[in-house]
Amino acid sequence: MKALKVFSISLLFSIILFACNMERQDSSLKRSQFSDLVYLTDGVSARISSWDTTGGNHDFYVIDPGDTLVLADIENAGSIRHIYFSIAPVPGYLRNLVLKMYWDGEESPSVNVPFGDFFGQGHEREKFFRSLMVIVNEGGGGRFGTIGFNAYFPMPFSHGARLELVNEGKDRISNVWYHIDYEKLKKVGQNVGRFHAQWRHESPTTAVGEWKNVVLHDGKNPDGSENYVILDAEGHGNFAGYFLNIDNQQGDWYGEGDDMIFIDGESWPPSYHGTGSEEIFGGGACPNIEYAGPYTGFYMIGNPDWTGKVSMYRFYIADPVRFRKSIHVTIEHGHANNMENYYSTTAFWYQSEPHKPFPPLPDVESRHPRINDTPFDNAHQAHLEYRKAFRSAMALLAEKGVHVPFYLDLEIIKYSMAIEDAFNNRNYDMVIQKCRECINWLEVYKDQYK
Repeated sequence: MKALKVFSISLLFSIILFACNMERQDSSLKRSQFSDLVYLTDGVSARISSWDTTGGNHDFYVIDPGDTLVLADIENAGSIRHIYFSIAPVPGYLRNLVLKMYWDGEESPSVNVPFGDFFGQGHEREKFFRSLMVIVNEGGGGRFGTIGFNAYFPMPFSHGARLELVNEGKDRISNVWYHIDYEKLKKVGQNVGRFHAQWRHESPTTAVGEWKNVVLHDGKNPDGSENYVILDAEGHGNFAGYFLNIDNQQGDWYGEGDDMIFIDGESWPPSYHGTGSEEIFGGGACPNIEYAGPYTGFYMIGNPDWTGKVSMYRFYIADPVRFRKSIHVTIEHGHANNMENYYSTTAFWYQSEPHKPFPPLPDVESRHPRINDTPFDNAHQAHLEYRKAFRSAMALLAEKGVHVPFYLDLEIIKYSMAIEDAFNNRNYDMVIQKCRECINWLEVYKDQYK
């Protein structure tokens, strides 16, 4: 009888303990993405930034050609929660600059991406959009001025973090403003993966099959071997998403291409097989109207007929793609890979270390995008000439010791806003017209001081 009583008490205690554990598990399962605001932890928040430590207002750094700016060198355990940049633009800076991140004293960076591509500026064309993980905001004058680049991927580490910005271009970067917001932690769990980002490109892809560079609905892809490769990683991890940029040289709809994600070395067909490009990025058939949401976006569609430059994103935040040993993320370039276009991608994922070596970045000149004879690219070229004329006028005023008059600022703002509105409305003829008007006006102004 006594033994039965002890057994009953033990059983009751086990049931209560099991119920408590289930309650705890249920509670954790109910946590939302906003739970960090509610739960109290032992973390301590901190920021590393470009602030002027003298108390002045020179809150920026300069990077000369070939130099590396160490953005942060953090000791011990922690997690970066937000990074922000604004950079004084010079031609090609979005791909001349390279962002690198190292975790826990590793020698090979876990992030090695051209700066602009990390923030979705995949064609060196300024594009503003708002997603859950990456946000790119306007400054004064829209794309004419500086831009606010933001990323919200959590980036944990146990034994230190080092972030660098490398200038591989020929021009001096005169202003780099930045924030790195993070929390100091006592430790990071063993099951926490490290953040990774990798850039790849094919310039161009190789079309296969009998029907090349046409919209193809027939044809077969029996193994995915000719697909464009977005990521090829080894280890235990979660795939978090990617930016995809296509320069459509062939014209017409380019997106009859399925995504295929091969998990843990599986053969074809993969566990994760799609039905076309628009479905990956959350759109209806053949989108030619731009949109940007929390997880999906076709946020750059240069021309309504799909020619030229397009960019899109998919973030697997609510539905991460999990792998235990390896992941091979691919997409067809045209149905059955029958199209020859220019592709580049930035992939984001978390995994245990060590990571598989990254393919080397191509030399800086090879990274720059092609310039096409399309309305979008012609407008962009006119805008670059406008910027060049403005810099020339400012340099002349500085040489003559002339303070920039207030009416010049107002005139530039007026033109800048008109150009920005024209870009947003995809009125590329108006962009070109306003750029030429402003260039002519600046030349007349400069004549006063020559």
